[in-house]
Amino acid sequence: MTMIERLVMELGPWIWWIGGLLLLGLEVLAPGTFFLWFGLAAILVGTLAILIEMPWQLEIVLFGVFSIVAVVAGRMYMRRQGREGDEAGLNQRGVRMVGREFVLAAPISGGQGSVRVDDSVWRVSGIDCPAGTRIRVAAVDGSTLVVTPVGE
Repeated sequence: MTMIERLVMELGPWIWWIGGLLLLGLEVLAPGTFFLWFGLAAILVGTLAILIEMPWQLEIVLFGVFSIVAVVAGRMYMRRQGREGDEAGLNQRGVRMVGREFVLAAPISGGQGSVRVDDSVWRVSGIDCPAGTRIRVAAVDGSTLVVTPVGE
């Protein structure tokens, strides 16, 4: 009997926990939420193997089944998180402005103007308004904010 076979026999179900923790550690070194699901499946098999005595063949089958279920459930979860995340408009600053209100420092004339937002100046388009008018960003057209006066 080789040293590895003897080690596996001595550790029994705990080998699944060790393998699962190694896979979780590998996820930290190579992020991408891929090894995470296999690590969780291995820890689940280890927990079941500690609670219920079962042949090693069944443990391997359970690991395969739990891995598939974990990967599918994880992908569904990550896909849903991606849509609802706070960073949806991360590289689209204008999209994050929709719904916000500002006060015009300069008038909108001929349908074009500008507004100061935090530390930058944005080009705006909308109906002509005098300086000091409170406006709301309704949409974004490229790098131009489409605005409407508040109350209209």
